Amino acid sequence: MFSPSAPPTARIAAVLNTLQPAERRVAELIVEASDAVVEWTAQELADRAGVGRATVVRTCQTVGYRGYPQLRVALAAELGGAPEATSYHGPGVLGRMRGEIDRLASSLPALASLLDADAVDQAVRAAASARRLLVLANGLSSPIANDLAMRLTASGRAAEFIADAIAQQIAARHLTADDVCLVVSGSGANEASLRVATAAARGGATVIALTSFASSALTEVATLSLVIAPTGVSFRDELEHTSRVAYLVFAEVFAAAVTTARGDDAVQARAHALEVVSDNLGEGA
Repeated sequence: MFSPSAPPTARIAAVLNTLQPAERRVAELIVEASDAVVEWTAQELADRAGVGRATVVRTCQTVGYRGYPQLRVALAAELGGAPEATSYHGPGVLGRMRGEIDRLASSLPALASLLDADAVDQAVRAAASARRLLVLANGLSSPIANDLAMRLTASGRAAEFIADAIAQQIAARHLTADDVCLVVSGSGANEASLRVATAAARGGATVIALTSFASSALTEVATLSLVIAPTGVSFRDELEHTSRVAYLVFAEVFAAAVTTARGDDAVQARAHALEVVSDNLGEGA
């Protein structure tokens, strides 16, 4: 389920919404007190979380480790490689902006830690060869889907983005086994996006989910799931946090991979796109 390189905190964030209450307390404590957890025994962690030792072991296994010792080793490695705390950039709005940029930059190396190589390869091939490609989303994820569709279309891989939720479902229901529907939803729980994915699946289309949680209503419907490591550590964080920087980065890289997969056709399409851009530049540009 997880890449061996995926750090413990990213794994926890990806499954936190599926954990039972006792396991959730253990997982949240691991993230909140990671420096201390590395030094604790399994029983000490269990006592502080108010659960039994078996719950600690079960939580570790849920996030892909054989047991607590393996999680401690992985957590120590993650802490050892973590960037130092961002420096103070001064008071005022600009200072806060610089601090936030530092925070986002430090989170980007973990972006691909939860992605499965086979799923990514299959998604790229499917998007490159599909008869029809829909890239759809709702809410805060909509700009990501729109950007990705525009990038793909510019490379000659025609991709459709539809803003209206009902129109999305109608278009998705028309898809067949020759088509692909890529649905972007950070939480994997947006009702409108779930209806789109379900409609596409009913016609036999390949449904690709771009999301932040390895297990959700969306991933249950999807044919392929591309899991971007969340910037937060809880389901609530994902719902409330407005940043989609990691998704924008992945959308750019994914579009480039699809372009490469299309070979000579993409080269010609690029030439056409640059021709259009050139024709629309004024003398002062």
